[in-house]
Amino acid sequence: MLQRFLPLLLMTFFIVLFIVLMQFLFIRIEDLVGKGLSFSVLGELFFYAAVTMVPTALPLAVLLASLMVFGNLGEKLELTAMKAAGISLFRIMRPLIIFMAVLAVAAFFFQNYALPVAQSKMWTLMFSVRQKSPEVEIPVKSFYDEIPGMNLYVDGKNPDTGMLYGMIIYDLSRGYGNSRVILADSGKFSFTEDKTKLFLHLHSGEMFENLNDNSMGIGTSGYMPFRRESFTDKQIYFNFDANFNRVDESGIRSQYVGQNVTQLRRSIDSIGRRVDSIGSIYAYELTSQRYIGIDGRKPHVDSAGHTFYTIAEPSPALEKAVRAAPQVDLDSVFVKPDRAYEKSYISQAIADARRSLQDYEYRAIMLTEQAKDMRKHDIEMQRKFTLSFAILVFFFIGAPLGAIIKKGGIGTPLVISVFLFIIYFIFDNSGYKMARDGKLEVWQGIWLSTVVLSPLGIFFTAKAVDDSAVFNADAYRLFFARLIGRMPRRSLAVKEIVMQHVDRDTALRMLADLSASAEAARTSLLARPRFLRPFGTKAIHALRDPLNAVVDYLGNSTDPQIINLLNKYPFIPSPRNIHSIIANTGDIIQRINTTA
Repeated sequence: MLQRFLPLLLMTFFIVLFIVLMQFLFIRIEDLVGKGLSFSVLGELFFYAAVTMVPTALPLAVLLASLMVFGNLGEKLELTAMKAAGISLFRIMRPLIIFMAVLAVAAFFFQNYALPVAQSKMWTLMFSVRQKSPEVEIPVKSFYDEIPGMNLYVDGKNPDTGMLYGMIIYDLSRGYGNSRVILADSGKFSFTEDKTKLFLHLHSGEMFENLNDNSMGIGTSGYMPFRRESFTDKQIYFNFDANFNRVDESGIRSQYVGQNVTQLRRSIDSIGRRVDSIGSIYAYELTSQRYIGIDGRKPHVDSAGHTFYTIAEPSPALEKAVRAAPQVDLDSVFVKPDRAYEKSYISQAIADARRSLQDYEYRAIMLTEQAKDMRKHDIEMQRKFTLSFAILVFFFIGAPLGAIIKKGGIGTPLVISVFLFIIYFIFDNSGYKMARDGKLEVWQGIWLSTVVLSPLGIFFTAKAVDDSAVFNADAYRLFFARLIGRMPRRSLAVKEIVMQHVDRDTALRMLADLSASAEAARTSLLARPRFLRPFGTKAIHALRDPLNAVVDYLGNSTDPQIINLLNKYPFIPSPRNIHSIIANTGDIIQRINTTA
């Protein structure tokens, strides 16, 4: 089993990894194109990105490989032969179950030790790439603004020599007040040896430069002085760092993406203590304030002798103190000769209220951000374990499902795998977002997809062990027909060759027994309360075997009328059709007696 499974697992893993890596490239393409990155940097970035995609690719690869292996065994009847030899499905799966357990443990260590390093290096490279200046690739007859502080227009370009023609340069690097406009017939860009400056060599042109230098007293009259210069050959330097400078990795390693379980637990405890401390400070400040001259605090003394306060509960003493507090007649405040006092009082009150509102909003934002940061750390810690369980869940879905559908190759397993993985991805992404936003507990959101798919694995495993026909369309059609009360009709026909002839006495005896059983079933049904009658009785359910025996025996009859009456029997007896069974049985008895 391992010899069959491992090659398929490796093949499907690298195929899925390539697909998710292409998705990553499609999302980040704008950050990578036009930066002049070397192949070594791109290769390093793709390598670390591929490592970070392993938690996405590995469960899908396990699902697809297990479907293909057991589908091939079922399609070639090897699985049937092994079961016929007395080998159970669990015994067939035993080597792969042991391997999956080892792979799940290895996945946890990968998530805990290798993935934080890969994520730190990948995001460090991504930040470094974003900060790198783009390559100078100047288009023709359109403005180019990728050079900081400069807008450039060229009328033509020689792709062989790099010479630019009909140049218009707006230099805003020294500020709008000291901007320059340069017109040149031709020119060429190049970099200095250290690639920290852009060198521009211009030919035959003019330069207009503003001279807004107020420190020299120029430009104070309201006019903007400028300088005009004509040149035949001019060289200008611009600050433009074209090197690839790596960001310090230590900043990313200190974030939640670069920590293992031990570090994440330490960070969660630290953030939790900080949140509790900030909350205690805010609560103390709220309870320390005096309102309308009344102290609403309740003092407490801890074991160390320190006094702390809580908000006092409403009490008769507190209510009496509030009533005894000096009352302020607000109307008398505004009765002043000068109406300006009224506006100043109102403005001051509004300003105080807004200031208090902004202060509390800022405190709420601070606590919210701290709580969100703690949830991010908790999410990352929970995800250290979800990959291992996802591998086991997908294996116990894929292996039994492959044994049930008995389809090998890559077509049907691929369709089923993608469908199941989409379901997993939807629940996983939804759970992550709800956990991140605090709508669910972190463990509930992160384990949502595993909890949803685990019953599916248990169901398929149980059905595969019992050799149940899970995908039998007729069984589902019959179930839904029973559910809505519309059963399919029988389709018996007169046989051209009859191997067993119908004996009249035997047929009448079987019909009499069926009629008596049906009458007893109807009597038991009528004896029940009306609201319980739709659920039937044991006597009605027991009619199924004698009814099928009558149909099987009389199905050999050469009388078309009897065959038509047999087709009126329902497939399954129920309270709705018990009367028709009795009437149809009487008609068949009468037909047999008439033709005797």
